[in-house]
Amino acid sequence: MTSNNPTTTTQPTTPTPTWTVTPEPFTTPEATILLRAYYAEVAGRYWKRQVTEAEIDQGMLDFPADDLAPPTGEFVVGRLDGHPCACGGIRLIDPETAELTRIYVDPSARGTGGGAALLSALEDAGRALGALRVRLDTRSDLVEARNLYARHGYAEIPAYNSGPYAEHWFEKPLT
Repeated sequence: MTSNNPTTTTQPTTPTPTWTVTPEPFTTPEATILLRAYYAEVAGRYWKRQVTEAEIDQGMLDFPADDLAPPTGEFVVGRLDGHPCACGGIRLIDPETAELTRIYVDPSARGTGGGAALLSALEDAGRALGALRVRLDTRSDLVEARNLYARHGYAEIPAYNSGPYAEHWFEKPLT
């Protein structure tokens, strides 16, 4: 006699990626590699070509990260299963307002929750700095970034700065 019960098979499960985001000086070797990757991507997309090492060096000089350290800011590195794949910074622009900057997730790690993990850690850092709201600016061509911010409660606002590459401005309350 044969059974009409179907045989069930168990499919192997893929482990869920684990993100950890911790404060780290922007001068560490891993942070520097991530910042250089950030500059390479944003400049490359802006200029629609691969940028040179000299152009990355110049970008890091033109836009230093000195204010992304306590007591006025914080820099964080995100690690996916222990590997550094993301970074971001936050700084106070007035006693109640913090600004996000240099948000970057390596393309190979996008879609795994790194952007959300960075935002959460940086928003916590903003609260610890005493900020009541967080702002940021970004460009039109950085569509993925704009979508990330909108998904996490950031609303477009009128311009609050006149940055040379700012085309969209966002804000989120931290209370």
